[in-house]
Amino acid sequence: MIIYLQRCLWLFGLVLLQALVLNHVHIYGYATPVLYIYFILKCNSGMSRNELMGWGVTLGLLVDMFSNTPGVNASIATFLAFIRNPLLRMFTLRDLSESFEPSMKSMGEFSYIKYVCIAVFVHIVLLLLVDSFSLLHSFNLFLKIISDTVASVICILCVDAIRRNRKSGERL
Repeated sequence: MIIYLQRCLWLFGLVLLQALVLNHVHIYGYATPVLYIYFILKCNSGMSRNELMGWGVTLGLLVDMFSNTPGVNASIATFLAFIRNPLLRMFTLRDLSESFEPSMKSMGEFSYIKYVCIAVFVHIVLLLLVDSFSLLHSFNLFLKIISDTVASVICILCVDAIRRNRKSGERL
């Protein structure tokens, strides 16, 4: 029960941070960090695909409600939840029957960073393609994809480093 309460707090915290702060950040008119997908990326590997997709739909719908983008984030977050386990299998040496939380410690630094980069890139590409629904300004779309991906990966790695430092500080 405590785990579900912690997940709900993380979910609502990330959604509020995304909706109230990060959706209004446009670095040089392009880079808008997408931090809410950190929730999907950090879920325990033992979580079933259906449960993860349920969390993804909920997360996406909450972001959609605050962002006035009906169904866009819900569909893309659900897709990310759907492909998360195959992505984990690509970048980890562990069998996914073992239950672990994806992190630099459990996967190794390079594998974890590749996992985050690929997942964020797929999410951003699909999100911007569905949102723009046109390839008319493909160069601007390409710049937005690259800048959003870089900004999102940096934010995710910073939040992960803060969580890791806080957990290691508690053990001492």
